[in-house]
Order: sequence, then structure tokens, then C-alpha cells
Amino acid sequence: QVHLVESGGGSVQAGGSLRLSCAASETSFSFNIMSWYRQVPGKQRELVATITRGTTIYADSVKGRFTISRDNAENTVYLQMNSLKPDDTAVYYCNARAGLAVYWGQGTQVTVSS
Repeated sequence: QVHLVESGGGSVQAGGSLRLSCAASETSFSFNIMSWYRQVPGKQRELVATITRGTTIYADSVKGRFTISRDNAENTVYLQMNSLKPDDTAVYYCNARAGLAVYWGQGTQVTVSS
């Protein structure tokens, strides 16, 4: 069983930056797609950014501020978040897909104060 472990969440003031990391427990496991989602209480989980082996996709709300990247050798995906806004406050979840299998991390809280 592959586990995804997130780190890097925390509290920051508006305009600040945070970097999230998500490491897979098995470095030999190959993921086709790795993504970051976020969720606030009472709302659906939303896609923030996705990276395949050659393409990145971003939600309109984070374009130009967030950057997703991955280290294939370490099976780790990162989310660099700059110019953070209070609306970015949420629990951020790592997601990885290998064929039909889908894996989720436990989530990490990001809080942005005004």
C-alpha cells in the first residue's frame, strides 16, 4: 500500500509564501499524474494544480501565483504558493494516480490571515 505524506502547511499573512511537499512512501512506484486539491468546510474539494510528466494545469484562481513541480526520482510533488490571499485558506490534499489507482494524502492546513 502506497502512502502520501504531506508537509509544509502553516499560517502566513497575506502576501506571504509557503511550499507544500508530498512524498510517496514507495519511491519505486510510478505515478502518471500528481495533483494538489484544497477544501474548505462546507464546500467541495477543488483542483488547484496538476502535473503529468510533461504538462502542468492550474486553477484560474491560482495562475501566476502557484507553481507545481515534481521530483520523479523521489516520487515527490511540490506546490510553491506565493502572493497568498485569505481565500487560499483551506486544507490542501495531495493526489496521485497510477493507472486506475488513486491515492490521497491526509491533508495539511494552510491559513492565510489578512
